[in-house]
Formats: sequence, structure tokens, C-alpha cells
Amino acid sequence: MSEIPPKQEGDPNTTGHSWDGIEEFDNPMPRWWLWTFYATIVWGIGYVIAYPAWPLVSSATAGLLGYSTRGEVAVEIAAVEEANAGINAELAAAELTEVSANTELNTYAVSAGAAVFRTWCAQCHGSGAAGFVGYPNLLDDAWLWGGDIEAIYTTIAHGIRNEDDPDARFSIMPAYGEIFSEEEIAQVVNYAMTLSGRTPQDASLVEPGSALFADNCAACHGDNGLGNTELGAPNLSDAIWLYGGDYDTLIETVTYSRYGVMPPWTQRLSEAEIRAVALYVHQLGGGE
Repeated sequence: MSEIPPKQEGDPNTTGHSWDGIEEFDNPMPRWWLWTFYATIVWGIGYVIAYPAWPLVSSATAGLLGYSTRGEVAVEIAAVEEANAGINAELAAAELTEVSANTELNTYAVSAGAAVFRTWCAQCHGSGAAGFVGYPNLLDDAWLWGGDIEAIYTTIAHGIRNEDDPDARFSIMPAYGEIFSEEEIAQVVNYAMTLSGRTPQDASLVEPGSALFADNCAACHGDNGLGNTELGAPNLSDAIWLYGGDYDTLIETVTYSRYGVMPPWTQRLSEAEIRAVALYVHQLGGGE
């Protein structure tokens, strides 16, 4: 190790650290830096007193000013609602079938409905409304409960098979696994496949399946399997299947039934918002 050089006159004290003969002077921090540091401490203390800062079990300290970013958003939302109050009232009072004739009102409704859809509906029906397995595609022309504007409005407002709205759309498909034998289920599934022009898995089961269908299924789906929007019974003669149309999936559907539920939106959305999203869905391309 190199020899530590002697301290020169006027040199400040050292920190006592030494490495290879090099010592560290104990120079004071610049005053401007210290005062800035002290100011940040004071500012920090003031901030946690004035604004929400310390997390608690279920909330945070409110701060003396009571500031809230959520409060700011609420104020902005209220301002927008106030600005749109007039046109929303007009939309809520208008005949749904006549809105499209009013260019200004229809443009507003479709734009507002798109925002409502992305917020509340896209989780199930997809951001583009193409749906998923078990969640209807809103772009095609297959509507379980009807696709005209008033039918869409009713479905959105009251929902399907929920226990929250007495006016909810409601229908029940029996679980035929408790009624039919496995052979009978296979028969009716093979027949159902022919309704949409597909090749059955076992052609010998089609004829007995036809009789079973006529006695047990035609009351809802119709003699030719065209469905019934009054009952929410699907059309079995097209290629659109909510849960899948392959043989194994149809066996599962007939055996255990399906029971899709949609909540009513009258409890969460305003009348104008329900009408807006109904108009938006209707104009996507599949509305009747």
C-alpha cells in the first residue's frame, strides 16, 4: 500500500476512508443542495397531510383537502351528462323504429351505444360483437329472441333467464338425459344433423330420430327445425350453432340442456343508454 501523504495546511478533515494512499475529504454539501433537500422534506410532509396518502385497511387517509381523482372523474362525467341531457331525453322519448329517420339523433345514439357496448357488453359478445361459444354473434341474422329493434331493446332491458327481472326472456330446454335413453339421444341428434343438410353419423338412426323430434322437440323448434323467437328456440336448419354443431357437442346439448343467462340492464343503464346500445347492435349488420 502506498504511503499516505501528509495533510496540507488548509485541507479539510477527512472521512477516515483510505485506499491505496488516497483519502476522502469530508467536504460539506453545498448549501443550495441542503436547502433544496430540506424543502422537499417539508413539501412531502405537507403533501401527506393535505392529500390522500397513507393506505389503510379498506381505504386511505383522505387528506385535509379531501381531493379525489375519482371525484374529478365524477365531476367530468356529470358535466358531460348535463351537456347531453337534452338529446338523451329526446332519445328516451322517441319511437325506436323512427330514430333512424332522425340523422342527428341516430348518429348520437349509435356513437353512444358503441361506448356502452364496449363498456358493458364486449366482455361476453366480444369487442367486435362476433360472440364466443355460448355467447351469441350479434353480426349475423340468427336471433334467438328476435332481431328487430324492439325485440333487441326488450332483450337488453330485461335480460334472459335471470331471476332479477320478472319480465326477463325465459325458456327452458329439458335435459333429455333424464328422459331419453342414450340410443334415443343418438337418434334425435342424427336426425337434427340432417335438418341443416349435414351428413348424420349413423343414417340408420335418422328415421326413428324424426319421430322422436316430432313428439318432443317440434313444439319449440318447429316441425322443420326453423326455431321460434317467441320461445328463444334456435333454428336448427342453418349452420349457426351457439354451443357448436358437431355430433359430440349436440349429444351433450341434448343430454344436459343449455341454460344461458343474460342480466337485465335496466338496473345499471339509463333508458337512453339502453336505447342507444339497442340501436348500435341493430345497425351492426344482423338486425332484422
